[in-house]
Amino acid sequence: MKCSVQSRALVVCLALVAGFSVLSARLIHLQWLHRSDWEATASRSYTGKRLLPADRGYILDRNEEIIARDLPTTSVVVDMYHLRDAKVAALGVAYTEVSKEDGWQEASAEERRRMVRGRRHRLIESSNGGDLLERHMDHLVAVLARPLGMLPDELRQEIEGSKKDEFVLKPGLNEDDADLLEELVLENRIQGLRFQKGSRRWYTSSELAVHAIGFVDHAGKGRCGVERIMTRHLTGKDGYRILKRDPRGFLLAANQGKLKPPVAGFHVQLTLDLGLQAIVEEELDAALVEYKAERAAVLMVEPKTGEVLAIASRPSFDLNVREHAVDAGFNFAIQAIFEPGSTIKVVATTAALDLGLANPGTQVFCHHGRLGEGRFSVPDHHPYGWLSFEEVLMKSSNIGTYKLAKQVGRNNFVDYLKRFGFTSKSGIAMSGEEEGTMVDPDNAVNFSRMSYGYGVSVTPLQLTMAYAAIANGGNLMKPRIVKSVIANDGTVVEDFGPEVRGRVMSEKTSARMRRALTKVVSTKGTASRAIVPGFLGAGKTGTVEKNRIGARGYDHDHYVVSFAGMLPADDPAFVCVVVIDDPLTNEVKRYGGTIAAPVYAKIAARTAAHMGLTPTEPIEGEEEILAARDD
Repeated sequence: MKCSVQSRALVVCLALVAGFSVLSARLIHLQWLHRSDWEATASRSYTGKRLLPADRGYILDRNEEIIARDLPTTSVVVDMYHLRDAKVAALGVAYTEVSKEDGWQEASAEERRRMVRGRRHRLIESSNGGDLLERHMDHLVAVLARPLGMLPDELRQEIEGSKKDEFVLKPGLNEDDADLLEELVLENRIQGLRFQKGSRRWYTSSELAVHAIGFVDHAGKGRCGVERIMTRHLTGKDGYRILKRDPRGFLLAANQGKLKPPVAGFHVQLTLDLGLQAIVEEELDAALVEYKAERAAVLMVEPKTGEVLAIASRPSFDLNVREHAVDAGFNFAIQAIFEPGSTIKVVATTAALDLGLANPGTQVFCHHGRLGEGRFSVPDHHPYGWLSFEEVLMKSSNIGTYKLAKQVGRNNFVDYLKRFGFTSKSGIAMSGEEEGTMVDPDNAVNFSRMSYGYGVSVTPLQLTMAYAAIANGGNLMKPRIVKSVIANDGTVVEDFGPEVRGRVMSEKTSARMRRALTKVVSTKGTASRAIVPGFLGAGKTGTVEKNRIGARGYDHDHYVVSFAGMLPADDPAFVCVVVIDDPLTNEVKRYGGTIAAPVYAKIAARTAAHMGLTPTEPIEGEEEILAARDD
């Protein structure tokens, strides 16, 4: 018997020793052989990295007026670790009870804190966890549903239906609304919510230069315009904070985590002048209403530097709202290609002067309205006999221009067409630019049409830069919309200076062309309505029938009208181009001289005042000007 007991005791001891040996081996295995793996797992469980987004750089105009900036915002974040802990939730429940009792209103802040803590302690001891969590949720919903702009059931479902331990309940609140909400949360001892600082992009003049500025998406990435092209400079470097939680999942004090502050992006200064931009867009919008059109563009550049002073496209949208961004996102100024009509007559005439084949007084016979050329003919809108070189431009004679183009020759004509920048992209720092097209110039019919504006498709930007070459002495400039990149301390990181793409003509030819174009902007020219009293201006009208949609040929009742002008003619401070697609008004004849030219005149007059240009011409003939405009 005694032996049997001893045997059983030995077996039990051996079993215990074996069990503890196995446990010891397992502990050694975990502690030594796989210690690093389990440390990493534990670290991941209780350590998290919270991104600290960097502010995107400002976008400024040429006068350092802010166009785009980041505004501070706050997001309401739900932390389910706290909302699932009954001891934490008990604080909010305690407040709901004691705040309704007698003496609460008269109590001091310290007395109220003691009352709430005491009630919380009793609730934890006497109530079950599920009841406390449910009552706290009722409290949260009752207090915050309306301030959050949500229905009570909607707010409850949003929180209770989430499978995430942490999620954003309300993003992008402005600081004032967030402060009021945070005050409500603190006052009512609501648990499980925290307020996370962030930012959102804000455009100060959100309806100006919309297509040029562009916008960012919800992640802060530039989607179009300058925001996209310059995103590398505008985007800062995000920082982070390492947050640690205790074994129950609660956040530890912030100073226990590692912090890497974010670095803001560089600022981008544009060549745009918001004052001029406002003038351009105001007059453009008024014109679209008056002439019943929907699509148009106006561009204004400084001819010597190629700096874009203003650029507007229609239709448009609001950068802060972006309600119609998809439908109105087409940038007419750089993406629309259209046959320019008579504005392109400067190619043949410039080439003739520059090659020494004509001079300002050269006489051209215009065949009284129609020139037969074998299988085809070249028409004029009025019957002209002999016209001087300058009168060919002043009267916008198709026949006169074609005969000058024939003297120049097809190869030289195409060469000057390309010198002016047509059929190639300008290289502006904006996305989506088109390069234009042209038909085969070796075909005689095509060549004749190209000389006076059919068969060649251009963008409003290309047309603007071509006239800038006439204005600046003969250089084709690369259009610049970005002036410089600036660090936060004001240091210029990168400066984008003027860039000459090539020489189009001699300075002498440039001066002669400007002088010839002043005849157009006169009481006897096609652009009498482009006259700005007090100034000698220069420019050219353009009217072209639109291609039939889905069919060959042209629609004789739908037009693209344009005007390209510069002021003052002797030394232009700016070049401005107005292009209006398909005006449907019946109040005036639909020509470049009757629609686009007066829009230009209004813009140019206000621009001259904005720039402080000094008038050089007598204004006594204003009545004559007005009479000529009415003819």
